[in-house]
Amino acid sequence: MSTVESGVDVLSARDVPLGGPRALHVRRTLPQRARTLIGAWCFADHYGPVDATGTGMDVPPHPHTGLQTVSRLFSGEIEHRDTLGTHALVRPGEMNLMTGGYGIAHSEVSTPNTTVIHGVQLWVALPEEHRNAARDFQHHVPEPVRVDGAEVRVFLGSLAGSSSPVRTFTPLLGAEIILDPGASLTLAVDTAFEYGLLVDSGDVRPLDTALRPAELGYVPRGTDTLTVVNDSDAPARTILLGGPPFEEEIVMWWNFIGRSHEDIVKAREDWQAGSDRFGEVEGHPGSPLPAPELPNAVITPRGIPQRR
Repeated sequence: MSTVESGVDVLSARDVPLGGPRALHVRRTLPQRARTLIGAWCFADHYGPVDATGTGMDVPPHPHTGLQTVSRLFSGEIEHRDTLGTHALVRPGEMNLMTGGYGIAHSEVSTPNTTVIHGVQLWVALPEEHRNAARDFQHHVPEPVRVDGAEVRVFLGSLAGSSSPVRTFTPLLGAEIILDPGASLTLAVDTAFEYGLLVDSGDVRPLDTALRPAELGYVPRGTDTLTVVNDSDAPARTILLGGPPFEEEIVMWWNFIGRSHEDIVKAREDWQAGSDRFGEVEGHPGSPLPAPELPNAVITPRGIPQRR
């Protein structure tokens, strides 16, 4: 659902179960009917804080094509395994970025010592030129930067004098911003980028538009400064995403991104057949997650929204 206030689109989240029988429920703000992409960002799940002493997160091996995944935690610890042979942890303040162009598979499991799980899972669509890119995995721990009553951690791109070394296939911004109680922060931003501000906690106002927790505010390109105010009497945590408009139509279904219905059908067939396209995740005790049945209709590309 989307509403527009003061030139900022306010996107609300919907509740979605993530994983198999022990599903973790997440709040999804991208994609939705009102907006498919913000820059190349095409997927945003926001979860927790939830008690992880019972089931926690346990997402069995599952495939991806045509994208990069970005994992960012606020609390807890997640064990990542993939078909590159990567075995890595992601902890609060850290970021894992995995590239699954032609095909990759991975599992995500919260560790036994995790009592509360809380964070975001984000996807980036790969442009046509690179959508069959080789598998890759990068880990980064951004240093915090203090700016005008806020703490900024840039995990992708550049902001507030801080830059991330992580490689992407289109220009991107990804940053965690924690605002002090009552703080007003003005950031110089790229006029060629469009932006999305996802609120984790607190009541904040980007460009004088009120956002509540779990909402995402979309800011069209053309803005050279972005002012965000924390109206709360406690710190407010947000995630700022950005990039130049992604001028390609994409087909998204389950964990696959392609350009046509046939791309999706082929990826699903390869996964179900145990193809070398995705490889094997070693070390996860469970079986791979089976793909759901395809819809009884042609999956059509998502249109490029009109830019204001």
